[in-house]
Amino acid sequence: MGICNWPEVDRPRERLMRLGADRLSDIELLAIFLRVGVAGKSAVALAQDMLAHFGSLHRLLHADADEFGQLHGLGPAKYAQLQAALELARRAVAERFEREALCSPAAVRDYLRTQFALRTHESFVVLFLDVKNRLINSEEMFRGTLTHTSVYPREVVKAALRRNAAAVILAHNHPSGVAEPSEADLRLTAALVQALALVDIRVLDHFVVAGTQVHSFAENGQL
Repeated sequence: MGICNWPEVDRPRERLMRLGADRLSDIELLAIFLRVGVAGKSAVALAQDMLAHFGSLHRLLHADADEFGQLHGLGPAKYAQLQAALELARRAVAERFEREALCSPAAVRDYLRTQFALRTHESFVVLFLDVKNRLINSEEMFRGTLTHTSVYPREVVKAALRRNAAAVILAHNHPSGVAEPSEADLRLTAALVQALALVDIRVLDHFVVAGTQVHSFAENGQL
């Protein structure tokens, strides 16, 4: 039976309007995102199949286009819609931090968890800050396996000068799930600190993000 034939009190969209999005299950939220199901299957049933297929909401949101399309009823259009929704959420979080000072490791952690949440590739990001530690811009500058030779300090310096940044925060992720920095991470950080100091730009911290874990170089005496 299609959702339109359900009692109105049980329909996900009506429940959201009445109770708020936070009161709905993952399946109900996915059903609202899907809007319609496929032949012989409602949007709710398709949402159940999605979670069963991927095993968790986290894995579903991390799926690439090919993985996403393996399930009947999903394709490039739905994948594009989902990526657009996720990017809007990331940008909304970024807007809030652009108006506020990143004065504490906790604030930076919250920001970085959001920015790295769905990246499956290793990515090196620089947060450019003004004299009051407000975010000017956040930019992914390098991606792939990060080494001292693949991340170029001169490019980071040039980008910081273009933005008239007074300080930067460095960050990269470990898709492996282990937040402990490698020896290569430590050498890279030292090279960047040295290069930026030559133009009077401070490196406030370097964070390694691995899922919900965030490792701070500054807090661990590695900066």
